[in-house]
Amino acid sequence: MSPANAAMQDGTDTEQTSGNWSWWPSWRPTSMSLLKIAEAKILACLQNDVWSRFVTLPNQNRIWTLKVTNKSARKHKDQAARTPLVMVHGFGGGVGLWIRNLDALSCSRTVYAFDLLGFGRSSRPSFPSDASLAEEQFITSIEQWRQSLGLERLILLGHSLGGYLATSYTIQYPERVSHLILVDAWGFPERPQPQLQGSGGQGSEVKRVSPPRWVKALASVFSFFNPLAVIRAAGPWGPGLVNRFRPDFKRKFEDLFDDDTMTQYIYHCNAQDPSGEVGFKAMSESLGWAKRPMVQRVLLLPPSMPVSMLYGASSWVDSSTGNTVAQIRGKSPTSVTLIEDASHHVYADQPEEFNRVVESICNTVD
Repeated sequence: MSPANAAMQDGTDTEQTSGNWSWWPSWRPTSMSLLKIAEAKILACLQNDVWSRFVTLPNQNRIWTLKVTNKSARKHKDQAARTPLVMVHGFGGGVGLWIRNLDALSCSRTVYAFDLLGFGRSSRPSFPSDASLAEEQFITSIEQWRQSLGLERLILLGHSLGGYLATSYTIQYPERVSHLILVDAWGFPERPQPQLQGSGGQGSEVKRVSPPRWVKALASVFSFFNPLAVIRAAGPWGPGLVNRFRPDFKRKFEDLFDDDTMTQYIYHCNAQDPSGEVGFKAMSESLGWAKRPMVQRVLLLPPSMPVSMLYGASSWVDSSTGNTVAQIRGKSPTSVTLIEDASHHVYADQPEEFNRVVESICNTVD
């Protein structure tokens, strides 16, 4: 048996549970089994071949993984020879959110998607409270995942938090990445310094008004909790809470599902025992700024590394950061693309345009 096959475990394996919170399920209407069911309903929409397994890492953590290949191209060596695309989801997400993209992007090359360590159906270990150590734990798991699958080189695409981690991975393992694609990446800009009232200066920087005291006080209180604690604390009202505060997820996929399939998936992804969100909390300051802004490290990317930055034109993520990265990298190949009528979840808001742009980028590799 090859090392790659030895590392694989079928998705029907017994789901991991945490004894520390064994009394919670009676209050929280969730479980890994319910997450598995919700995900299976989503993935049933795929037309191409889907291989889904747990990839076991050397430390026995497991990474839930999809491998999507084109049925009609299976007999052709061309698809196998092309550099695979690896897709990394954002905070609180999982492989199911790529449902609008996996078929289209796997037409001519193999596509891999996996649940980040601590998210979705992957293992949920403890994370350190130090920002650099938490980041390193994520990056090590991605590299061990790659090694387990025997992938020599890949096109690495990351959305939001996934974009931050994809960049960090590429800095550490540049020989493994043929092209870095960042989609509405989180954690790049530095936190703006508060502006003094009446300060002069006609510079190009936009002055940001300091938040009111009550906002700062609320942020201070919530800093003691994990980001998704409110979903777990809501107990049986948790699914309704997700439906109420994230109705956009239902709308983004309403032509695929006429019920609460997607919001149920989001709920079950995020109502499990906290793990990856603890790592994210360690890496972030109040109000969502990164403690270690990636803009300070983009020069560590090899000058020859192609970087494509995609933004939703209506997103809360400031696309001007992409221009800043391009300026920092100078003559290094860096492109910035805005996708109109798209918010933070570009891949779901405008899937056809997103897929077209990403496939075009991939075709520049091979």
